[in-house]
Amino acid sequence: MSLLAFCEWLAATEGSLALHESIYMYPIVESSHVLALTLFVGFAVILDLRLLGLILKQVPVSQVADRLLPWTIGGFIVMNITGVLLFYAIPVRTYQSIFFRAKVIFLILAALNVWFFHSRLYQRIAEWDHAIITPRAARRAGLASLVLWGAIIVAGRMIAYNWFDCDIQPQPAFVNWAAGCVVPPPAP
Repeated sequence: MSLLAFCEWLAATEGSLALHESIYMYPIVESSHVLALTLFVGFAVILDLRLLGLILKQVPVSQVADRLLPWTIGGFIVMNITGVLLFYAIPVRTYQSIFFRAKVIFLILAALNVWFFHSRLYQRIAEWDHAIITPRAARRAGLASLVLWGAIIVAGRMIAYNWFDCDIQPQPAFVNWAAGCVVPPPAP
């Protein structure tokens, strides 16, 4: 079964239809997603700016992380649950959105950045915890986080627009390919 076929099957389920057509639940899920994103990204930005040495310069990085990470993780969990529900409500259109695909790529890169930071850099935090200017790799991780989360937010917001929807044809071949559009060949 292809991913598109799976999304078509998912779109036909009772739960997907009910969520998509709900007057109240879909807006509540969408608003919860945005609020959780705000919580997550807001606290992540504070940590990233500390890594860059732009704010809280006299506060050890470990103290900033210890106070912010529980809230960041909570926001991340709610953000992911509501994100899955948003996908579940409109799976085919979302799957075929070029912006959703860009968002997924940015999310994977952001996850790799978090993994690198926590598995490599944060393990040696005792060496640089009190430094006003953190090691270059920590500053790069902070900058990458800021850029990637900015791109994730923009791509996520653009999913709502139908500039490149598969049902709007003709489109450039690259757009059809990037969005996974299944376009029938032209009639003879």
